[in-house]
Amino acid sequence: MRNEILTLRNLLIICLSILVYACSSPEGNLVLKDGKAYFEYFKYSGNDAYFNENPLADGQFYNPILSGFFPDPSICKKGDDYYIVNSTFSFFPGIPIFHSNDLVNWKQIGHVLDRPSQFINFNQPVSWGIFAPAITYNPYNDLFYLTTTYVGGGGNFVVTAKNPAGPWSDPVWLPEVPGIDPSLFFDDDGKAYIMNNDDPEGEPLYQGHKAIWLQEFDTNTNTTFGPRSMIRNGGHNLAEKPIWIEGPHIYKLNGYYYLMTAEGGTSINHAQVIFRSKNIWGPYQTFEGNPILTQRDLDKNRPNPITNTGHTDLIQDKNGDWYAIFLACRPYTPDNIFNIGRETFLLPVTWNDEGWPIILERGLEVPITLDLPQGVSSRQHEKGFIKRGNFSFVEDFKSSQLPLEWFFLRTPSDNWLELDESRGGVLVEARPVSLRERKHPSFIGTRQRHHDFEAETVMHYIPKVSSDLAGLVLFQNEAFHYTFGVSNIDGEYFVVLQKAKMENDKVAKEIVVLNQLPYEFRGKINLRVQCSSGNFSFFYKINKKEWKLIAEGLDASYLSTERAGGFIGTILGFYASSNE
Repeated sequence: MRNEILTLRNLLIICLSILVYACSSPEGNLVLKDGKAYFEYFKYSGNDAYFNENPLADGQFYNPILSGFFPDPSICKKGDDYYIVNSTFSFFPGIPIFHSNDLVNWKQIGHVLDRPSQFINFNQPVSWGIFAPAITYNPYNDLFYLTTTYVGGGGNFVVTAKNPAGPWSDPVWLPEVPGIDPSLFFDDDGKAYIMNNDDPEGEPLYQGHKAIWLQEFDTNTNTTFGPRSMIRNGGHNLAEKPIWIEGPHIYKLNGYYYLMTAEGGTSINHAQVIFRSKNIWGPYQTFEGNPILTQRDLDKNRPNPITNTGHTDLIQDKNGDWYAIFLACRPYTPDNIFNIGRETFLLPVTWNDEGWPIILERGLEVPITLDLPQGVSSRQHEKGFIKRGNFSFVEDFKSSQLPLEWFFLRTPSDNWLELDESRGGVLVEARPVSLRERKHPSFIGTRQRHHDFEAETVMHYIPKVSSDLAGLVLFQNEAFHYTFGVSNIDGEYFVVLQKAKMENDKVAKEIVVLNQLPYEFRGKINLRVQCSSGNFSFFYKINKKEWKLIAEGLDASYLSTERAGGFIGTILGFYASSNE
């Protein structure tokens, strides 16, 4: 009898929900489709002490210039136009590309890998995939080149484009270029070279012992030719056993070839070092003042620390001044705990009397605020420009295409997402794929930009069986994420907060909170997550009632890179599954 009552109750709720949606939607025709969750909008607000404690003076701007998970930056220019790209690992579309005319104000103009034919990833771990893209402009054929590594896939490849906004070509694979972090250099005689990180000649002397290799590159066929030579072994000083020399770039200035690389690994010991030679093949002289950028020697208890600095690229602006873009992190504890991943920073570069570039004198902290270059004004409040500092936004999805700031986990394999340009919002089909699996789930996300933030949405969803779940997600990887939404348990509707965890070498789920919804629930619910001082709180409300707190004080470091591992930052987004 109880099951019959529950069945009748659920049928009544479904019928009433359809009626409510039809009457309350803007066009009067919002009928929730079976097995789908409708999200009206995504509202976000960031409020980090990092910025509040360092207010801008007139004529200043904030670092980072790209907040949140934007690691491994590379930059190039054509005329007065500058372009930045970043790593995206297993997310699709891959490799965001940004444009600026002044190095301070940036707009995202597309993605390099925006077609499944360019990047097929169905089962790789989140922190595999696309590593360290390097973008270069070749004035001799007026083409942009991008090289990168598909870790867990085909290795290194190159793509080209006439317009950086796209379309970019399908990959040309480079099986003769092993290792990672390929980068191109176009010399002033028209010759092209490709360099990359790989094992040294012979047996490595210690764990993390790597080298930089160089070979000529044919721009007509996009293939390498001629001998391949090791031009740098081990980093700044081999006797000190430097690890992970990587991210190489070559620049030519005043008759010298400057080889710049990162070393020390991409965590707390990260640093940038530089060498030079009169011949591109070497031998390369080491700058005795290395590293030219690091924060590894600073007091870890300093206020508002910036850490992990490295993976740098240099650019000369139209005035002849030099700048560096690089990755860095903003931890919220002295133990280098951060959730938002590695971000993109900007600093001016000076050259000493001996002709060596200095990004930051040893012992100095990366500044949070910088003076705007002469003649440049901040445009971050204008439409389309990337925001810096503390900011808020609302995404209503009133578009025929997914906004550029939103993306999928791995390459899409089904058509499960619908957007309504007139009404807004997104409709997400619940498919039998879980976020805990290395598959392509029904999930779209955007980057968390601040450690202290608030995110909110309104969801319309009716779970039919206990394996159904839809809601907001805070995602770091398969084994570390929160799902906050609505599920069905024995015919009753519940707000559920669950987390992923490792259990017997497998990813399992743990129910943190289960709160039964009242009888008047008709499928529409407001969901909100807050993070403050390293702790999460979760709220919901229905029928315009007061917000109800269901969990607080949950340790946010659960989603930090230090605990979860990998190379990404936390992703916030919408999710629906019939396999929970």
